[in-house]
Amino acid sequence: MILYNVTVSVDKEVHDDWLDWMRRVHIPEVLATGLFVEHKMLRLMHEPENDGFTYAIQYFLKSMEDFQTYQEKHAPRLQAEHQARYGEHCHAFRTLLEVIE
Repeated sequence: MILYNVTVSVDKEVHDDWLDWMRRVHIPEVLATGLFVEHKMLRLMHEPENDGFTYAIQYFLKSMEDFQTYQEKHAPRLQAEHQARYGEHCHAFRTLLEVIE
C-alpha cells in the first residue's frame, strides 16, 4: 500500500473557504479518479496564533503504478486548480510513503 500525503499550510483569511472547497470539490475530484482506496484529512494541533492552519490530506493507493497514473493523468490539473483558486494563501508539499504495517 502507498500513502500519498499532501501537507498544506492555509492562511486564516481563506481557511473557511478552503476547507469547504476541499471537502465539497477537491477531495471528491481526487477520489473520482478511481485510483485511491481511502483518504483521511487531519489538522495539526497546537499551532502558533495568527499563523493560519496546517492540514495533512492522506490518500491511500494499492500500488506505485496507480500513483504514477495519478501523477501523469490527473495531478497537474488538480494542483493547477488549487493554485489558481488560492495562490499564495496556501503552501503545499507532498510526500510519498510505503505502508509497512
